[in-house]
Amino acid sequence: MNPRDTMSLAPAELSQAAATLAAALGCGLLIGIERERRKGSGPGRALAGLRSFALTCVTGAAAAITHIDGVVVVGALLVASLTTVAYFRDRSDDPGVTTEVALLLTYLIGVLCHWSLPLAAGLAVGLTALLFGRERLHTFAQHWLRPAEVRDGIVLAALVLLALPLVPDRPLWGDTLNPHLIVQLLALLLGVQAAAHLARRLLQARHAVALSALASGFVSSTATIATLGLAVREGRSGARLMAGGALLSCVSTLLQLLLVAAAVAPAWLGHLVWPALAGVLMALAWGLWLVRGAPPEAAAVAVEKDERMFSLKGAAAVAALLAGIQALVHALTLWLGDNGLIVGSLLGALVDLHSALAAVFSSGPPAPVAHQAVMGALAVHALSKSATAVLVGEQRFALWLLPGLWAHTALVIALLWA
Repeated sequence: MNPRDTMSLAPAELSQAAATLAAALGCGLLIGIERERRKGSGPGRALAGLRSFALTCVTGAAAAITHIDGVVVVGALLVASLTTVAYFRDRSDDPGVTTEVALLLTYLIGVLCHWSLPLAAGLAVGLTALLFGRERLHTFAQHWLRPAEVRDGIVLAALVLLALPLVPDRPLWGDTLNPHLIVQLLALLLGVQAAAHLARRLLQARHAVALSALASGFVSSTATIATLGLAVREGRSGARLMAGGALLSCVSTLLQLLLVAAAVAPAWLGHLVWPALAGVLMALAWGLWLVRGAPPEAAAVAVEKDERMFSLKGAAAVAALLAGIQALVHALTLWLGDNGLIVGSLLGALVDLHSALAAVFSSGPPAPVAHQAVMGALAVHALSKSATAVLVGEQRFALWLLPGLWAHTALVIALLWA
């Protein structure tokens, strides 16, 4: 646009320009109020406060409105130069760069007001909240987070932000062994475990049994049942309390089933979501009833306190097992047809339900034979858990667990059948 054209704007353009400048002024004032509270006074005060942030944001918006090539870039360079000079002239004991970077970002927010007011406003609110939460963020990073949790967070971020976009998104054999889906499932497993771990730390310690069982159930519900049953056999905890935790691990099994379906074959979600959620509600209510009704125990032990947010080896083993069983079921399907799909899913469910059903999901859209395979796998997996409870735990542990285990499994199967 020619600079002279800016002097003869239409009424609609003038209205839009005024709205842009007003929004930029509001964003600058919002950020500036927070910085003014921390600016201080006297010779050692910080670089910018209320007026500086407001003017910087309006300057960015005005530069964008002119549509003159290079004005936005020149303005950004000017603000960056001012912040650089101010930083080197800072004589305080702790010269940070937060205000300097925030001032440059405020200029860019002003520029963004010309292109997208909602995005600019959201960015301004987010920046203000980040600046205002300084003490809490420092406390969270330096004192609340444990070193192992920081390491796990870095691993999870690297997996999601680096590895996932780089792996190829195409199946290597038929419709199976898609590296992108396998890494995506691994990231889901780790993310859910991390969320459960942090939730357990935020809530009261008396809920450790339930939350630990829920968290470990995302890795292996069968292994969780074996661990809790062993605690009963060794006299380290009560049968009812441990049976409640074991049943709550089955909640994780059904939730993870929905995650697997979403990652592998979203077309299956419509067929699974209501039966699975019904089973989740029944298992959750039954398990909480068992946990809350258990007598107080001085030596109650469910899961050892662990600083790690997730088990990378365990999740990777589940993902590798998923890929292996997918390949097995695909091979059996090529060899035996529909019978191979059912046989493969039943065999896989003895080892890992999610891997077996992921193979069924990836075999194609929902069909009667696939529904039969899913229902059969659920029944076989419940039988595997029951055998584990009887063999590892004592009889009283199995008696508390098995009614709830088979009740919620039968509900899911009945709804799938219907």
